[in-house]
Amino acid sequence: MSKTWRIIDIVDWAVLYFQQKKFNNPRSEIEWFLRSILNCSKLDIYLRFEEPLTIDQLSVLKNWVKRRIKHEPPQYITGSCEFYGRSFIISPDVLIPRQETERLIDIAMGKIKNLNFPKVLDIGTGSGCIAATLAKEKHDSKILGVDISKNAIKIAEKNRVALSLDNVTFETMDILIEIPPNKYDILVSNPPYVAKNEMNTLMKEVKNHEPHIALTDFDDGLTFYKRIAEIGKIILKPNSWVILEVGINGHPDRVKLIFNDCNYESIELIKDYNGDDRVLVAKL
Repeated sequence: MSKTWRIIDIVDWAVLYFQQKKFNNPRSEIEWFLRSILNCSKLDIYLRFEEPLTIDQLSVLKNWVKRRIKHEPPQYITGSCEFYGRSFIISPDVLIPRQETERLIDIAMGKIKNLNFPKVLDIGTGSGCIAATLAKEKHDSKILGVDISKNAIKIAEKNRVALSLDNVTFETMDILIEIPPNKYDILVSNPPYVAKNEMNTLMKEVKNHEPHIALTDFDDGLTFYKRIAEIGKIILKPNSWVILEVGINGHPDRVKLIFNDCNYESIELIKDYNGDDRVLVAKL
């Protein structure tokens, strides 16, 4: 690239290029990369249309585009993802935070906003986006995030530092054989819920790049819900709440049955902003 490439030139070229490569939202693809390279908002990209990119910026962008056309998720390419209005560090060691999971935050906040110094447990914390967001939104809370992956915990800890949080801690733990210490007011989790026989139905970007240990229990997609229902009886305070993300199709009803059989109360399936059952809420 010997010529001067302005932002507008990059956008025009990339939109056409990603169209040719059959990407559904070509403009969004280049906007994602430019926002990261320029450290700016989407609006700023268009306000700075005439600004040229440096040689170093062009080199980074070229590398990112090469990776993207191989369908590597853009969040892994840039190493960041936005969740609940904040930027989180991510890597292929953790699941990419989804907008749908923000519904879980809204519900959890509704349960803890009037509690003084609530204790919250986040199982399968991954990047720590749920735990860190709750810690940021509820300053007097005390939150523990656990995950079996040591590398995931390293990412979560980076996010804790980046967000200047002192009311959340992260620990490596295999929840299927260990029981977290203390008693909690709220248990939240977005556990692996894709059944083993459904993994091949996932989008290639998900199946080929996101950590399978965060996607599936390598069984029927219910293993972690059964375990959470079991240990909840031990680690939750009276009148406490379990708030869990659930899958699609018949999965929400199967999870609801698990908690009904374990004698939880006020069991409810709450829809996400797309109208799909997304979060199960149950009271101990």
